[in-house]
Amino acid sequence: MSLLHFSGVAGQGMNPLAQLMAAWGHAVQGSDRSLDRGENAEIGGRLRAAGINLLPQDGTAITPTVSRFIYSAAVEPDTPEARTARSLGITCTPRPALLAEVVDAGGPGIAVAGTSGKSTVVGMLAWILRRLEVPATVLGGAALAGEGTAGCFAAGPQGGPVVAEACESDGTLVGYHPGVGVIHNITRDHGEVEEVRGQFAVFARQSRILLVNAACPEALAVTDGLPRTLYGLSGPATIAGEVIAAGPHRARGVVLIHDRTIDLELQQPGVHNLENAVAAIAAAQACGLDPVAAAAALATFPGVSRRFEVVARTDEGLRVVDDYAHNGAKIAAAVAAAQAGSDRVVCLFQPHGFGPARQLRPELKELLPGLLRPSDAWLYLPIYFAGGSVTQDITSQDLARDAGVDAVADRREALLWVAERTRPGDTVLIMGARDPGLGAFARALADAL
Repeated sequence: MSLLHFSGVAGQGMNPLAQLMAAWGHAVQGSDRSLDRGENAEIGGRLRAAGINLLPQDGTAITPTVSRFIYSAAVEPDTPEARTARSLGITCTPRPALLAEVVDAGGPGIAVAGTSGKSTVVGMLAWILRRLEVPATVLGGAALAGEGTAGCFAAGPQGGPVVAEACESDGTLVGYHPGVGVIHNITRDHGEVEEVRGQFAVFARQSRILLVNAACPEALAVTDGLPRTLYGLSGPATIAGEVIAAGPHRARGVVLIHDRTIDLELQQPGVHNLENAVAAIAAAQACGLDPVAAAAALATFPGVSRRFEVVARTDEGLRVVDDYAHNGAKIAAAVAAAQAGSDRVVCLFQPHGFGPARQLRPELKELLPGLLRPSDAWLYLPIYFAGGSVTQDITSQDLARDAGVDAVADRREALLWVAERTRPGDTVLIMGARDPGLGAFARALADAL
């Protein structure tokens, strides 16, 4: 029996894959510096319950008995574990490459690619498959709302349908050969558009059935000339969605497929969620499922963790929303959804690393003045530091000065800042990625208010 070691096993994309390998009969162990610090207790408990041995991330877990070293993109290449694995000649595989192997072996394998919306589309597909009682493997980065924080996961039979996110962040998008490939959008995120365009083009050519969002010019351009089915809320879509209402608290629309008009209602607000739903319905139909049944299933879709997740609502109309938004497009979508339901939005944003903060700085400087209404407020939380040897040459105060907004030194100060500014009817929107404690902070903020 092979022994797989997952370095960074508590990560949102790592822990579902580690659980799947254990469910499919592999011996699995893992390490994560957040677990070493006593964090992520819920995820650690789930991993142990799955039979995964959790060890310190100090290099001692890597022995000749390990047959494969699976590593997260969040783990630096010079950690003691990585150095030991290389010195022992152990096969080193980035998480997305292993994920691509799982997707490619699926019957069918559905890979959802795009800069934004992947987790929600995968979550919607997971919910459709569950409601229609289709045994399938699901590997998503965000758990369904109310089902914890350990990622969206279901262990279906080997060789059965597989649904997963396919990310372009580390160049491994080109490793997928899915039965159904979805390109939801291509915008600036982990890299400039020109840096990732080629990956999406290869992914498109290697997808046996290709679904493309007709509203995204970049997605249309990289798939031009290929056999494809277009979906979306605008553009020349074969599977076309129309918005009836984007908020304030729910979204409604219709989907037009081959002269059929299908009602669509979601418990989540926002135009972007209706667009996500059309993608999920298109993918479900490509797998042979009834689109009417898929749309009906989405009426009870609970949402996914930290994707416009309403964590509290008072009788006076004050609500606290937690969202994973961390790039320009995602921030704009989250704020727009919040504005649809409130005359005033109080935004708290935590940049998810020093490198991302440097990359995002010019975009945020340009974005915020046009995004925020005069009544809205914006606060930068301190930049998230996950550990390691990254260069810390930028601060949230730098970002705040760019746009004439506020920044705080710590979360205690943030609680005071929010308490002084909120009033009945406001929406408090907390945004940021990677930090496993940000969801708990949102709930602590809700309790304080």
